[in-house]
Amino acid sequence: MLAALVSVAAVALLLRVWKPKTLWGFAADRAPVAGAAPRFRSVGAAVAQVADPPARIVRAYMMYVILVVVILIGQMGNLPFFSGSPPGNVKTALHTPANITADLKCGQPGFALCPNPWIGPSPLKDAGAFKFPFWRFQWPGSYDGTSAKPKALISQEPPIVSKEAAYPITFTWDFLSAAGSLVLFASIVAFIVMAIRGAPLRLFFTTYGRTLRQLALPIMTIAFILGIAAVMNFSGMTSTLALLMAKTGAVFPFFSAVIGALGVFLTGSDTASNTLFGPMQAFTAKQIVIGGHHLNPILTAGTNSSGGVMGKMISPQNLSVGAAGVNRVGSEGEIFRRTIGYSLILTAAVGIVAMIEVYLIPGIIPTFS
Repeated sequence: MLAALVSVAAVALLLRVWKPKTLWGFAADRAPVAGAAPRFRSVGAAVAQVADPPARIVRAYMMYVILVVVILIGQMGNLPFFSGSPPGNVKTALHTPANITADLKCGQPGFALCPNPWIGPSPLKDAGAFKFPFWRFQWPGSYDGTSAKPKALISQEPPIVSKEAAYPITFTWDFLSAAGSLVLFASIVAFIVMAIRGAPLRLFFTTYGRTLRQLALPIMTIAFILGIAAVMNFSGMTSTLALLMAKTGAVFPFFSAVIGALGVFLTGSDTASNTLFGPMQAFTAKQIVIGGHHLNPILTAGTNSSGGVMGKMISPQNLSVGAAGVNRVGSEGEIFRRTIGYSLILTAAVGIVAMIEVYLIPGIIPTFS
């Protein structure tokens, strides 16, 4: 979040000393209005041709201020001041109810700050029973026994892991502390501010309904892609693809970036890619010997994450969300064609940097203490 705010400030400062020669917009943005000079409705053109009064600008940015504040409050338990030293230390961390993050995660398995949910039994007593505000259970049909004490039917095998291990298909329903929930809370707070200034209540529901209609196709697309990713993950297809890359041996650091980009392309999330391929990257690094030493797993795991960022611009989920955000639903294919080249170039650049670190400046790579 801090990086995003700094980036916005940097762009704002840049536009004070530099202006693009061409202002891009949609055809409808250039439609003339009878009796008035033509006006652009696209962002760049609006900045260039419409001078908003300061009060209007403050009100516009206030929505983002509310968003930032609500998310910071919801995630306060992850901040260094409140998470304890070391992070997660129950003795030094901020406790409930002052720790809002802990309040919203009550009932999460292994969460010592608030082990019991508001509604439902303890996870230790019944793992599958409904709980609120945090509910994690194994998917029906993927385990033996009862939902209270399930035994996973799926396992991970070497070389993905060092030894056979259970691989439960879990579903997590994080009702209140999920990023989407916090954004919804922020929108409600923002509307309350707008209502104080006279906005009618129906405006909230009208806008919410219009947004749902606009995002209906992207939501279904994301759901299907996540389903495909889950099938590929638990059937072993993604691991097979990754192991094929691992056969590259001495040039594996380069393909670590490719594997990371592939993971984000499939899942839409760098975090999910790290979860999917991170352990495999670390384990494979320990099997490869370069210069008399095993390849550093920190490097391959880090390259997986960095390469994953370069695959985000072509991920179907992100393309769907991005197209919906600029009202271009259905243009995902065109966006993909325009971004695939940049994605491949940047992924290759990350891989080359990893190769340089391995063979030319190995001292820059962190090591385990």
